[in-house]
Amino acid sequence: MTMNAISRSQIYVLDQDAALDFYVNKLGMEVNTDQDLGFMRWLTVNLPGDPEREILLEKPGPPALDPATAEQVRELLTKGALGGYLFITTDDARKTHEDLVAKGVEITDEPTERPYGIDFGIRDPFGNRIRIGQMFPQA
Repeated sequence: MTMNAISRSQIYVLDQDAALDFYVNKLGMEVNTDQDLGFMRWLTVNLPGDPEREILLEKPGPPALDPATAEQVRELLTKGALGGYLFITTDDARKTHEDLVAKGVEITDEPTERPYGIDFGIRDPFGNRIRIGQMFPQA
């Protein structure tokens, strides 16, 4: 038995409707699954053309967290102390940066050339940090 792919990642968001607006309308992702499971809303998005790799936009709470722990997670997320990290690649970092600035996305780091490529940072409305990079070919 061997593992062969990462299919889902998870980040916490405080408001799933606001997360859906940000990730779909600002970042250009697609809704993969939006289903009420009764005990939680299973909301995932993916990059266009890559439905096998989903990001679960999870609201802190049951069944994973008890109410007291969920409140602590919400507080830490709001302070920017708990935010998850996403790393996304692009073919043109500077153009992607311009597009996101025009859409009002919070930029945390301007595009910078580094040994591995050109990347920059953004933050979602909940404090999650996202790096977007144009990777140089590996030698």
